[in-house]
Amino acid sequence: MRAENYTPGREPLDAAGLRRAAVRPDGLWREIEVVPSTGSTNADLLARALRGEPEGVVLAAEEQTAGRGRMGRSWTSPRYAALTFSLLIRPDVPPARRGWLPLLTGVAVAAAVTTVTGVPARLKWPNDVLAGEAKLAGILAEAAGDAIVVGIGLNVSTEPAELSRLPAGPGPGALPATSLRAAGATALNREQLLLAILTGFERWYQAWRQAGGDPDRSGLRPEYVSRSATIGRTVRAELPGGQALSGPAAGVDSDGRLLVRVSSGAEVPVAAADVVHLR
Repeated sequence: MRAENYTPGREPLDAAGLRRAAVRPDGLWREIEVVPSTGSTNADLLARALRGEPEGVVLAAEEQTAGRGRMGRSWTSPRYAALTFSLLIRPDVPPARRGWLPLLTGVAVAAAVTTVTGVPARLKWPNDVLAGEAKLAGILAEAAGDAIVVGIGLNVSTEPAELSRLPAGPGPGALPATSLRAAGATALNREQLLLAILTGFERWYQAWRQAGGDPDRSGLRPEYVSRSATIGRTVRAELPGGQALSGPAAGVDSDGRLLVRVSSGAEVPVAAADVVHLR
């Protein structure tokens, strides 16, 4: 029993309760750990993956001091105000299909947010979860041999004044931050959110892996498209090396790349870019 008083939405996570709810003999998750503070849950699990840790580990931190995102962006949050956690998996699928992992994770996060809190979350390719036009969560997938570590940072009870103090990321695709509290969530229970995300991730991951990484046979591509805030928008994709593509985002291909329809009518696949929604 917790004797201390906490602000609603800022209670510490109960690791034992999370394990009882999510760890099953025939399930994906075999261990859920919660630490008070760490530099980066991704960095911690990447080191463990290189030492041969099997898949199925969830590592959550009540506070991250050196969290990181794509394009060198930093990620910080007050203690207990966010969900900051990483997942260790070893997907036996063709390497090119691993580009779907940030998208798969986004589907699980957006669905959990919408179901648990009532906030209609949408996905910005490849790794942002939006509430309106602001960033609610970020996703970062990193490889270590045949392992992938997927990190998620979701702002839960962060107040507007606290959001204004968070460091802005570099690049034209950086978005203003928001939180579930600022977006009018009906619930701010981090354990319910985390369990819903883990349940959704497990379901999609197992279907996708059993389909050999095929996004259509697993049902993942239509689910992603239905939650996308990028597909159908006119975008500018800032590519590595300073080049850029502009045009309607027409879809995602079988490897999870964004398809941008350029002026010639061709649909150009984009694997890595800083994407800006134009209209």
